[in-house]
Amino acid sequence: MENVINRAKEIVFQPKKAWENIKVENNTASGILKLYVLPLALIPSIASFIGYGFIGVTVPFAGRMHSIGWGLNQALTSFVSLFLGILVSSWVISWLAPKFDTTPNLNNTVKLVAYSFTPAMLGGVFSIIPALAIIGVLAGLYSLYVLYLGFKPITNVSEDKTTTYFIVSLVVIIGVYIVLGVVLGLVFASVGISGFKY
Repeated sequence: MENVINRAKEIVFQPKKAWENIKVENNTASGILKLYVLPLALIPSIASFIGYGFIGVTVPFAGRMHSIGWGLNQALTSFVSLFLGILVSSWVISWLAPKFDTTPNLNNTVKLVAYSFTPAMLGGVFSIIPALAIIGVLAGLYSLYVLYLGFKPITNVSEDKTTTYFIVSLVVIIGVYIVLGVVLGLVFASVGISGFKY
């Protein structure tokens, strides 16, 4: 766990240095997912469960809204979308690599996407008080900056194609998360894990 904490701190506070260190590591995609993403993904998941399941949100003229079902929905959506989002986004970035004259490597693209999501996963702790969840969104924006910093060192794309490769990949990642959100919402609703109560 100490390695996870140290890596997370380095990515958040010294992202350029972190990418230089990450570049030379021989981590596998499965290792990163199990040893790094899994513990960090629990942060927004648990916070969402508590925030939407017990604390809730205050709606004018309606009072405070929360329910265990809503909390469970938010927790599962957060957890599953993180893992699937990282995998699908990584695969697409790897698939796009030859179009930008660089070599596809799924281990590297998982490394790139998973570590980039560190600020967003940490920022998910603010979901414990849903009114503060906007801070988690800001952390997610910082994740995009971290992703941009890691693009060239991890994908080995040329300087002149870095920005284009990043923008195309970013559009794909956003699309993946929108589709995942809709699909997971429908799946969870179909098994009765959705909604909220006053």
